[in-house]
Amino acid sequence: MKRIQNRVVLAAVITALLAGCDGGGVSVEPKTVDNSVDNSVDNSGSGSSENPCAMIESSGVQGTYESGNCRYGTDFVSASNPLTEDLYLPALSEGGAHIFDGSLFVGENFSSDADLQAAGIAKGGDGVKLEIQAGTTVAFKDNSAFMVVNRGSQVFARGTESAPITFTSETDVRGTVTADAVSQWGGMVINGFGVTNKCKYKGSIDGGDLDLEGECHVAAEGSTDDNTSYYGGDNNADNSGELSYVVVKHTGALVASGDELNGISFDAVGSGTVVNNLQAYSTFDDGIEFFGGAVDVNNYVALYVRDDSIDIDEGYRGSITNALVIQSENDGNHCIEADGIGSYEDTIDYTALINQGLNSRPMIDGLTCIVSAQKEGTHDPGAGWRLREGIYPMITNSIIVASFKADETADDGSNYCLRMESAQTRNEATSGTELALTSNIFACEDRTKTDEASFDLAAWAEDNGNQFAPISGAMSPTIGIDTNFILLDGTPAIYTVAADQQRINDAVPTVTAFERAYLGALDINGTDWTQGWTYGLHQGSRAQPLWFE
Repeated sequence: MKRIQNRVVLAAVITALLAGCDGGGVSVEPKTVDNSVDNSVDNSGSGSSENPCAMIESSGVQGTYESGNCRYGTDFVSASNPLTEDLYLPALSEGGAHIFDGSLFVGENFSSDADLQAAGIAKGGDGVKLEIQAGTTVAFKDNSAFMVVNRGSQVFARGTESAPITFTSETDVRGTVTADAVSQWGGMVINGFGVTNKCKYKGSIDGGDLDLEGECHVAAEGSTDDNTSYYGGDNNADNSGELSYVVVKHTGALVASGDELNGISFDAVGSGTVVNNLQAYSTFDDGIEFFGGAVDVNNYVALYVRDDSIDIDEGYRGSITNALVIQSENDGNHCIEADGIGSYEDTIDYTALINQGLNSRPMIDGLTCIVSAQKEGTHDPGAGWRLREGIYPMITNSIIVASFKADETADDGSNYCLRMESAQTRNEATSGTELALTSNIFACEDRTKTDEASFDLAAWAEDNGNQFAPISGAMSPTIGIDTNFILLDGTPAIYTVAADQQRINDAVPTVTAFERAYLGALDINGTDWTQGWTYGLHQGSRAQPLWFE
């Protein structure tokens, strides 16, 4: 009965959310400021020299054009010298890159309501706009440099399937990095005015009367000295711009213990922001991390992420639809690490905060996780989903496979598929209606990790429409290798096979897709949304084959 109730509740929630998502169809068209400058010099009547680099119009400072690339010094932009006017970065001919010696801070950072009000900034769009043309490469000198879009400002990076936008390192541009190198530059941080449970509120989100108590200015990860930036507010519909067909490569910087730059940090970013077709490639820390907010992500790829491919915290209430996560053969931590409450250890009244709807409540649909069951990577062993600190997730139509290679520490629980760590989360799973895991297949030798002996997580999962494949040693889930265990196939083997071809223990799985045609991120008979723009997956656009090919 619990399983049926969860499915009914989940369907109702999804229907309600879709009905209220009018903002998802809004197209925000910024005014294009083309500040690339034609400084042609024609001495012969037949030849010319042109500087296509961007210019700060108010100061006249322009990038230097050298060997097909544009280089920008800290006099152009840096953490202490942020952009204060709109900027346009054009695609350069022959694959040239815009290379920044320092950090690229878009808009000014403000740490008080008074300063925000004085600057006329209350929402995304009030500040500076950075627009990046399809096909552009943006690169950074080293890992002391990173990109920040401050509150009120926006980035419009609209790539296409045939002309994605790439954020990477100068070493990558020069061709001096290995395929899985990390920490070549910092990463991207987007700060919004969305809700974060590190701030205090009255009212509730679902009641429609949530309002701040006092001010909300949370220091972003990677914040020190001039690099400090803040996020937070009470507008989960805030708009920080658009990222479409964007690839972020070779990121990561350790700022302090426990304070590391991710591939992309979405800090209280609102649902008015458009994120479609996004990749995090070879990152030292997390691929993407959400600190509150409600931004939705469609079509996400995480490849060679050394920590958590998807990290959720501080009351995130957005959705992630279609996500492909592939860890390295011998590195990577969680496919998902999801926390409900940002300051969990310091929170006294969990019930009050949860009743306000301030804990994380993500919706994840269509996820494929290919996990490395290694003993010890850069951070921790490879694992599946870690759900903790009062989180209420809804995760559907997903597959975790940790059996392409044998579990290095079989039966010790380290390489688990599923872990439900906090009492608040377990209580909601057994007696509430706001948490649901259904139509998921788990294929790990360590099925679960136990945090409460009286709660049988595996039994609960199976009772709620999920299935565990019996795994012992290395078992490939592909056609032609083991006919008793078939989930994925294709070139590479990242596509879910048709339901009637799937096998778990030599039988068609008991799990069926919920309100869609297939499990996982990619249907072998459907449209391959990863083709043409991603890096590292397909022949012709990668430095090495995937380790399980």
